[in-house]
Amino acid sequence: MQQLRRGDPSAIAGYRLLGRLGAGGMGVVYLARSGGGALAALKLIRAEHAADPGFRERFRREAAAAGRITGRWVVRVLGADPEAREPWLATEYVPGPSLAEAVALHGALPEQTVRALGARLASALADMHEAGLVHRDVKPGNVLLALDGPRLIDFGIARSAGATALTATDAMIGTPGFLAPEQARVAGAGEVGPASDVFSLGCVLAYALTGERPFGTGGVAAVVYRTVHEEPDLTDVPDTALPLVRACLAKDPADRPTALEVRAALGEADGPAGDWLPPGLPALIAQRSSRVLDLPVPEPTMLADSEPQKGPSRRRVLIGGAAAAVVGAGGLTAYLANRSPGVGGTGGPPRTLATYTIGVQTDLSGARKADGRGQERGVRLAVETFNARADRPFDLAVKVRDDGGDPRRSVTAAEAFGKDRSVLAVLGPTNQEVVLAALDVYQRNALAFASVATGVPTETVSQLGSTPAYFEMRPLHDVLSLGFSTISIRRRQRRAAFIEDRASGTFAWFAAKSAQTAMSRVSVAVTRHQVAADSEDFGTAVRAALDAGAEGVLYAGMSPRRAGLCARELRDQGFKGLCGSVEYVLEPEFFKIAGSAAEGWYIGTTYVDPALVPAAKAFTAAYRKRWGLSGAAPVDRYAVEAYDAVNSVAEAMRSLERDGLAVERSALIRRLRELTYQGVVKKYGYNDAKLYRFTDQVFVHRIERGVPRFRGLFGEAMKDEVADSEKRSASGT
Repeated sequence: MQQLRRGDPSAIAGYRLLGRLGAGGMGVVYLARSGGGALAALKLIRAEHAADPGFRERFRREAAAAGRITGRWVVRVLGADPEAREPWLATEYVPGPSLAEAVALHGALPEQTVRALGARLASALADMHEAGLVHRDVKPGNVLLALDGPRLIDFGIARSAGATALTATDAMIGTPGFLAPEQARVAGAGEVGPASDVFSLGCVLAYALTGERPFGTGGVAAVVYRTVHEEPDLTDVPDTALPLVRACLAKDPADRPTALEVRAALGEADGPAGDWLPPGLPALIAQRSSRVLDLPVPEPTMLADSEPQKGPSRRRVLIGGAAAAVVGAGGLTAYLANRSPGVGGTGGPPRTLATYTIGVQTDLSGARKADGRGQERGVRLAVETFNARADRPFDLAVKVRDDGGDPRRSVTAAEAFGKDRSVLAVLGPTNQEVVLAALDVYQRNALAFASVATGVPTETVSQLGSTPAYFEMRPLHDVLSLGFSTISIRRRQRRAAFIEDRASGTFAWFAAKSAQTAMSRVSVAVTRHQVAADSEDFGTAVRAALDAGAEGVLYAGMSPRRAGLCARELRDQGFKGLCGSVEYVLEPEFFKIAGSAAEGWYIGTTYVDPALVPAAKAFTAAYRKRWGLSGAAPVDRYAVEAYDAVNSVAEAMRSLERDGLAVERSALIRRLRELTYQGVVKKYGYNDAKLYRFTDQVFVHRIERGVPRFRGLFGEAMKDEVADSEKRSASGT
């Protein structure tokens, strides 16, 4: 919210103005307080528009009709004066976020929530249609979320008062992407009836269920064409809701259900809302509600007018009002639904904050969908936690695109994020192929692209130029063998062998070479044995390694299946020594193929189990609560790393603002390269060569009873290994 300006009135018809919520060509929207203490959104229409007799008549007619709407799920009109020199109207105020903002922050909503939402919106539309009104602009931005249910705003009056589109027969009515085909065809007001609202409601339901617009995004012409001529994309709409949504989106208005029929299909609309919102949103709504309890009364902005007037004018008598607590919640104007979330500290009014969007491009439907889910969850928790801070200088939002782990889909997702200028950084790739496919797109758009779950070859990172857009927020995968090699050294082994899996390309060579260099410095003899990319015969390589007297064997590769074959061969040939590999093999297929042969393997990773890290206790508790996990449930892989990545990006944005610089893509890339950030479990930063600085952040997991158990940073794991070794020696095992 902005402060009142010198030219603003201090009061209008008994409403004490507290600040500006927004302004447009037709007028200004104010946050106001009534004489009884209730907050309201008050819109004042500019006198030049009110001079049009047709405009004033339409305002008068629809204000009277809206006054008859008493439904629970629409904002009530608290007052209006269409006869004033500057007409005005006041509606209830809802401090909660819009549906559009909620989906941006939290993603698609659960079906149970959407059913409760849809039933109440359908009830609101039914009341409006009975009163002779057609909303004409039902969209996520016009749905505000309160603790007891949604509120539909910007109906009838607000649109009449805010735009001539409602009455112009040659203008398109509504918002592309959520308007009906008859609206998109610029059919005129005569053909835009209750069925148009039902079509828009269907679009809103699809959007809430999937997080995507059913007719896609892009230019207005393209979206309008798809609305009129093509079928909606309802791929991700649950089967249980699909028939109703499809019926609402029928091209012919006569084929659509009525609002009453939609309400009946979705369930009870007038009962208690209860805990209809998913985790995270009630806290956001409560937080915003609490901010308006302590709004101060601004100083008068205008001198008293010596001539009394029937309605408000640009010069206004100061009408005092006692500061009072909020006594009710209600609707807000269209501005609030589309504004950036505001924040206010104690002792001052809320501020209008900029919103910066974090993109998530990850695998949510492919082979590594579990890792993609962990990253998405970590990102969302970070954004929600950041936005809950009273001292934050801006808000964050989230947009998610599923690349399915497919390089082609990766390019498509990257192109979409590149064109979306609201997105300033993107996180979440899950494999090397999607990174390499999308790199050029992100580089061309100067859009930061960060990975916590994927390792790419060193030579690829170094060739991205002086200001690479790609950020590997983890040690390069060449050093992951550090976990195995340090344990081997700590056991005082003299011979080790590496099984180089040529199916893993250059990684196998780099991993083996890195470990060989480290181990040779402490007089550990290393032999390397290759397995051809087109062969699954690990027997020959394992036999050669054991013939060389290996006391420890590392599978140097990235394939879970082939690592399982190697483990089985080691077991079958009677090897009882140290075995290990790196994090890429820790997939279900490895355990399926290896079976009991995986027991005791040591795996070098770049990620931690936050549940076993004391510094991450608060994160772990918040994560489990946010995602409804039990107290013993494991935290998803890469979740805390993704959480840290978001906060490091946010810190880079804060530093730009502190330096008086614009928070934009290129500046953010440069600042991220300069920043060292202490996260929940580790530091993040880059050296002069643009490579990740903290290459010693290799962690160790040990397979115990068929499950990877986190043993800590490789140095800590060495201490545990010594203790375990001494216990084994003492027991003779």
